[in-house]
Amino acid sequence: MGTSEPEYYETFGDFHGVLMDRQFTKDWDDVEAFSARPDDLLIVTYPKSGTTWASEIVYMIYKEGDVAKCKEDAIFNRIPYLECKTHHMMNGVRQLKEMESPRIVKTHLPSKLLPASFWEKNCKMIYLCRNAKDVAVSYYYFFLMIPSYPKPGSFSEFVEKFMQGQVPYGSWYDHVKSWWEKSKNPRVLFIFYEDMIEDIRKEVIKLIEFLERKPSEELVNKIIQHTSFQEMKNNPSTNYTTLPEEIMSHKVSSFMRKGITGDWKNHFTVALNEKFDMHYEQQMKDSTLKFRTEI
Repeated sequence: MGTSEPEYYETFGDFHGVLMDRQFTKDWDDVEAFSARPDDLLIVTYPKSGTTWASEIVYMIYKEGDVAKCKEDAIFNRIPYLECKTHHMMNGVRQLKEMESPRIVKTHLPSKLLPASFWEKNCKMIYLCRNAKDVAVSYYYFFLMIPSYPKPGSFSEFVEKFMQGQVPYGSWYDHVKSWWEKSKNPRVLFIFYEDMIEDIRKEVIKLIEFLERKPSEELVNKIIQHTSFQEMKNNPSTNYTTLPEEIMSHKVSSFMRKGITGDWKNHFTVALNEKFDMHYEQQMKDSTLKFRTEI
């Protein structure tokens, strides 16, 4: 690691068996007691799995394809990040309390840490997941651009931590498997990043129908255009460039970096890939969940 272990664990700590950002967990009572409303929609991902992409698509559906409404504010204000609480400016719980219904809520929480009220109110949930290798690559670059995070060291060192669940939000394996179990509930829609890359039209229609709207061709076309990778990368309301540099440094890397499947091939050595594949096989052997690492 490029950072000493004590420094790493000053920033992140074990929280009910999941490594979490200590800033988020110190006032956890506020998150745990969060009062969901029946018409809340929850967008859930493991970090770096296409959260912003899915969020903007859903927001476009809610606003019936009105691009101007989608550009009125940064996405982290339009779709608050539930458990996020920083010294600077973010407080997901407070933002959500002040919002009118219907609210769209973003979270990266594993299912066991989700506030109970979301289940009690029978809220609809969308879970988007992405293959583990591409997530590891994207997460590494994200670590580099967050000044408050400890330096992740070399890519291979970071992947070791990722495999052991020693990154924020813990084990990717546990996360995706826990939500795969929850997707037996018809109120939970489970979708894949790779499917979105391969056939965005099909996935947009799936989302519109899940939200009980009509997928008119005009609406679908507007959404596909507005949420293309290049459009979102150049859009200040989705690309996170409105955040101060001390929170997120775009000089190091873009928040929206490549938006592709298979970038892991540019980063994994043969030896690291073999090691990862063996570990992956062992972790996922009892799951029916299948991923594609290339298209």
